[in-house]
Amino acid sequence: MTRKIRLDMIDGVMKEAVVKLVASVTLEWSSRVVLETPVDTGRLRSGWQTDIKPFEGTIVNNVVYAEPVCFGINKPASWGGVYRTKKGTVEGFPEIIGKELEEYARRRYEKIKQGI
Repeated sequence: MTRKIRLDMIDGVMKEAVVKLVASVTLEWSSRVVLETPVDTGRLRSGWQTDIKPFEGTIVNNVVYAEPVCFGINKPASWGGVYRTKKGTVEGFPEIIGKELEEYARRRYEKIKQGI
């Protein structure tokens, strides 16, 4: 169903819809990343922080060993250059999840445009 919007309202309606889309995609990304994070003590999993601003959403983890566990970079010498986690996590999983959600966000954005 198409919504009737006055010409002078398009800017505000689009901004509101895109801000909501960014927030929902960021929250979904954060949720998926937390669920995929391997757990030993729970520190890494609880280290994820989500920040949502208009038109921008970020998730970060400042735990010291987040890079080797989540992305396979800066591996400690004890790993012998091999990526390893207890859960058998896929190297780069936060980026993989982000790429999956990019297509979802594009489809949702197209629906937003169609509804206006």
